[in-house]
Amino acid sequence: MSVSPVSPTRLRLDLLDPMEVSSLGGIELVTQGIVEGFLTGLHRSPRRGFSVEFAEHRMYQPGDELRYVDWKILARNDRLFVKQFEEETNLRAMIVLDTSKSMDWSGAPDARLTKLAYAKRLIAAAALVLLRQRDATGMITFDDAVRTITPPRARMSHWQTLLRVLGALTPGIGTVAAPALQRVIDHLRRRGLVIFVSDLLCDRDLVLKALRFLRHRGHQVVVLHVMDPAEVALSGPAEARYEDPESGASITVRPQDWAHLYRRTVERAVLEWRLACRRHAIAYERITTDVPFGTALRQALVRSAAVT
Repeated sequence: MSVSPVSPTRLRLDLLDPMEVSSLGGIELVTQGIVEGFLTGLHRSPRRGFSVEFAEHRMYQPGDELRYVDWKILARNDRLFVKQFEEETNLRAMIVLDTSKSMDWSGAPDARLTKLAYAKRLIAAAALVLLRQRDATGMITFDDAVRTITPPRARMSHWQTLLRVLGALTPGIGTVAAPALQRVIDHLRRRGLVIFVSDLLCDRDLVLKALRFLRHRGHQVVVLHVMDPAEVALSGPAEARYEDPESGASITVRPQDWAHLYRRTVERAVLEWRLACRRHAIAYERITTDVPFGTALRQALVRSAAVT
């Protein structure tokens, strides 16, 4: 009896451990599997419907899809023209990703992805879901400055563009989020969706001010707070030295002596972010890097949709 290999898309990659998923192949392959599993598990799409309106004709160019060729004009004039459409998508989405040094960290490198590696795969999956719904999707990345800007597009081929940008990203140093959030306005002229992905180790007041401004402009705003489980609870040897990857500042402590106070401090910080976002109708979701991507996608695209 022969045994056929199991296709990654049949494994419900959206439900597996993220580190295990990342070992199955490149970001494109595993992301497609994650999305297939995620959509299979949904009872309904989080958003519905789209329409397109005819805008104008233009000359055919190599690479244009044949389904848009106007065959009537070809029959009359023996010239190839394609129809262009104004897409009325459900929304225009902009993903804003923190690529600072603190994101390039894992508390267990052999068992968990770094926050940035996790975020890249989550963003790739979210973008694919949005594009399959014909939602124009773009991306801005930043560390201590804006690093890349990819304007929103609704074509499925645009996903490859986003993947190339994600694949080329390297960790920066500091975290200055406000300028990146302000640039969103340039690319979302009408009401849309903003997904802010960060470990939130930044100036909270400035970030909240920028997020509130986006809400004031009518955008739906989702904050995905990415954390490593080791950031939630302090543990380790009898004595350990902890270093800030961005500033280089370090401290030596006994984890057992500080574990309770540390946990309370983290819980208070998370609660303050959650309450501040709730006051301004901003969806806030805390996601740890051991959470399956399907669960994280539900938080990002389904559960958060009920906030506004």
